[in-house]
Amino acid sequence: MVAGGLSRFTISTPSTLLEEFDLAVKEMGYDRSKAVSLAMRNFLADYAWDRKRTGTGAGALTLIYDHEKANIDRELTEIQHQHHDSIVSTTHVHLDERNCLLIVAVSGKIESIQTLAREMMAASGVKQLRITTLAP
Repeated sequence: MVAGGLSRFTISTPSTLLEEFDLAVKEMGYDRSKAVSLAMRNFLADYAWDRKRTGTGAGALTLIYDHEKANIDRELTEIQHQHHDSIVSTTHVHLDERNCLLIVAVSGKIESIQTLAREMMAASGVKQLRITTLAP
């Protein structure tokens, strides 16, 4: 343990991965310690979210869907109405003539948000969905 509550540790990683990491860290204006700490926090938030079934959380569902798929807009809207207690806001972006990006800010019971994500992903026409979670 180092002064100030910090710990120092050593890791082993392929040199090409470290080179790529160092380049990204430099471009972002971070140092290795800041970048590794941020990566660890994100990893732990994702890990907790995937395993947690109770409690509350916040984040965003980001999905891309084909708006020409029959009834997809209506189906996604209906799912959102069924989960209005978990949805803080939504943003709809037209990416091109077929594809739309939908960003759904969520907050509330983790189980409800996970159910919302599963239902949206199951909608015919949804191509990709990511859950971004944040831990306090």
